[in-house]
Amino acid sequence: MNTARSLLAAALLVLVGSVGCRSSQKSNGLTTVKLQADWYPQPEQGGFFDAVARGFYKDEGLDVQIVPGGPYISGDSLVASGAVQFGMNSSDHILESIANSNEPLIAVGATMQHDPQGILVRADSPVHTWTDLNGRTVAVKPGSTWWEFLVRKFHLDRVHEIPATYSVANFLEDPNYIQQGFVTSEPYFAQKAGVPTRMLMNSDAGFDPYRVFYTSIDFLHAHPDVVAKFVRASVRGWRDYMKDPAAANAMILRLNPALSPDWMQYSYTALKKGNFVTGDDASGALVGQFDAARWQTMYAQLLGLHVLKRPIDVNSAFTMQFLK
Repeated sequence: MNTARSLLAAALLVLVGSVGCRSSQKSNGLTTVKLQADWYPQPEQGGFFDAVARGFYKDEGLDVQIVPGGPYISGDSLVASGAVQFGMNSSDHILESIANSNEPLIAVGATMQHDPQGILVRADSPVHTWTDLNGRTVAVKPGSTWWEFLVRKFHLDRVHEIPATYSVANFLEDPNYIQQGFVTSEPYFAQKAGVPTRMLMNSDAGFDPYRVFYTSIDFLHAHPDVVAKFVRASVRGWRDYMKDPAAANAMILRLNPALSPDWMQYSYTALKKGNFVTGDDASGALVGQFDAARWQTMYAQLLGLHVLKRPIDVNSAFTMQFLK
């Protein structure tokens, strides 16, 4: 994500903390739960904000607090410890957290059917395939599993890897600069500065995790009714958001002053055009859903990369019992 989203972070912690939130366990007859976001408020979280704005959580008897994320916030440990009840991340990350950190996590629904992440290049770049990256410098987050996958699959043994800066400043200054990015974010800033772009999407390369929301095993076992309500309202929110984002986007814009209406519209359009939330079924039937075979494929890929410290039962990392 772009560094602009870290502006006014302290203010966001206060502002977002007030969204649908009460400090007591029960407020106005509603059960309070917290959702730890994976970044500051943005359209990529729109379905959850839609469920708050339109009262879908309230309809289920829930008072949901959406807690802002950031570069130094670990949702895994917060969910595992019970400090928050739900979190957002990707399916590969959930598998790694379980296998490598013994975090008792379980994914309960898909935020996106595909991850909108990849490699950003200029429109006139000679890089058109992954193998074209050999001999070039690429800015990526150190230790990124998706990058390890690309390096191994496409034999990128002559790539010079440098740390990502989470900004497009270097990209705009250097015509040869290549970096990681989200199709919903970085291309907007580059094109606004007059630099047309293209992206090589990780999903097209065969690394295709879900974006998920998850809880802890303990919370699921102790409160399956609350989990069921949260999943129902969240999926309803995402379906509604992809049809009409107005209510959620108004809330997101109010909570994150670093955003702008045109940036939000760009992100939303990219989500919709790329079918990231709905998948290939425009009816919305796939919103929130999992395919067990895709979890197996991701697990096999992680084993092949040797990024898992121990084998696990991949079926224990997710559940479809609430996805009706």
